[in-house]
Amino acid sequence: MRDSGILHALLEIENTEDLLGHPVVGASWEAWCMEQILAVMPNWRASFYRTASGEEIDLILERGCKRLAFEFKVSVAPKVSHGFYGTLELLELEQVWIVAPVQEAYDKRPRVTVSPIREVLEDLAMLS
Repeated sequence: MRDSGILHALLEIENTEDLLGHPVVGASWEAWCMEQILAVMPNWRASFYRTASGEEIDLILERGCKRLAFEFKVSVAPKVSHGFYGTLELLELEQVWIVAPVQEAYDKRPRVTVSPIREVLEDLAMLS
């Protein structure tokens, strides 16, 4: 479900504490962040990437020769899968954000940044 507000209402999630203790918290975070990003990047083609071995990237945005990727983790210490970085190299991405509820952005590797959604949206505003 793309609308996290409707999801929370249907599941009777009334506050942050209820959400953080609910099994849907990860999917809710992913959907909410994705909607924020898609709203500021309307002219970009959005897709999802998954390999036969199960490696995936939650959101890829493409426009012309530019390709951006986003992974959503509802953790202040986000971890990615073992093959994540190999997948990034294969796709030749310009920039990758691991969007997490952290206080401020930090670089994980070259072109890979762990960032709060607020800073991701600021970065994207400069691109569009």
